[in-house]
Amino acid sequence: MQNLQYYQKSFFKNDWKSGISVFLVALPLCLGIALASGAPLFSGLIAGIIGGIIIGIFSGSEISISGPAAGLTIIVATAIKDLGSYEGFLVAVILAGVLQIIFGYLKGGRLSAFFPDSVIKGMLVAIGLVIVLKQIPHALGDDQDYEGEFEFEQVADGQNSITELIRSFIDFNYGAVNITITCLLVMIIWDRFGKKGIKFFQAIPSSLIAVGLGIFINEMYAIYRPEYFLGESSKHMVSVPLFKTFGDFTSTFIPPDFTFLSNPKIFTIAITLAIVASLESLLSLEAADSIDPEKRISSGNKELKAQGIGNILSGLLGGLPLTSVVVRTSANVYSGGKTRMSAIFHGVLLICSILFIPKILNKIPLAALAAVLLMVGYKLSNPKVFKKIYQEGLDQFIPFMVTILVVVSRIYCGESP
Repeated sequence: MQNLQYYQKSFFKNDWKSGISVFLVALPLCLGIALASGAPLFSGLIAGIIGGIIIGIFSGSEISISGPAAGLTIIVATAIKDLGSYEGFLVAVILAGVLQIIFGYLKGGRLSAFFPDSVIKGMLVAIGLVIVLKQIPHALGDDQDYEGEFEFEQVADGQNSITELIRSFIDFNYGAVNITITCLLVMIIWDRFGKKGIKFFQAIPSSLIAVGLGIFINEMYAIYRPEYFLGESSKHMVSVPLFKTFGDFTSTFIPPDFTFLSNPKIFTIAITLAIVASLESLLSLEAADSIDPEKRISSGNKELKAQGIGNILSGLLGGLPLTSVVVRTSANVYSGGKTRMSAIFHGVLLICSILFIPKILNKIPLAALAAVLLMVGYKLSNPKVFKKIYQEGLDQFIPFMVTILVVVSRIYCGESP
């Protein structure tokens, strides 16, 4: 009863706001990662919902957010291609979930203790830098690929990270740039007033204001400056499926094909998924603890069990494999999230949004979401972090910088880790 009151109080004070912020970040990433994986788009949303609600309930962390991860896209895409069936791949996701539960009972969560603090901080900074670099094209309106694509070779538009960045500065869109700059300025000002203790600005998340403002500006373009209007296509806008009935919604679930259990490749893929997803979740958990304002220590073993439960359910319903994700977790912390209620609420919002307001969601410009992610990226890679680690000595600074270079090169200029 006491725990219930604690979560209820935290939700109404902080977690509903951070849940909205995470939802705004997670929605396009769920769609984008599904596309990068060569999976049905809706599979990303299913995974996001399960990651928020189910893993949110059982997680070993109060602030970690789980969902489909960019770091698994190459494994998933290759597995689907090798098997020739997405339904068959879902069996591997279920088996991976079973293995993760076993890892949890075998105390596999202790592996996270072998990663130095400087490495964890380096990973956070690297993720922040990649977020900023990857959002620049969307911020400039060069939206030939989808929001959330973290791969070097971009399957959506035939570009790569470098050519995409160069092209975005050449082919920028004035309408998108105006939205990005305006949303960024509003969020900066909004957050500063919030830090000064003004309750009105503390009560409403700046990311929600930014997204609402982005919709408003684009609609005004349509009336007064049609040459700046970003249109209603997925090129510049969020694009989620439209369901007329609840039956349309449930019909999108894809059942696993258990006949693939006779295929030896299934077990190799399942073991690979279980190991990579578990390591990624444990690293994300360490990163979450390092930025938790309340300095709580999460249970890695409990987290592995929660990830296993989530992956089993995701595989049964047709969703992508899940991990704890640094981007969403960072958005949660920097938006004021205190307990697991923000993760659960963001999952509920994902369900409600695709059922009840998909048309409104499809009016959100990607430029506005890019502004939200640019703020998250900056907070993660703040120059003050470099200065602080350098002052701690070269024994901390060298592994910190090496981690940044390795992670950025592998995600931004190579393959996902």
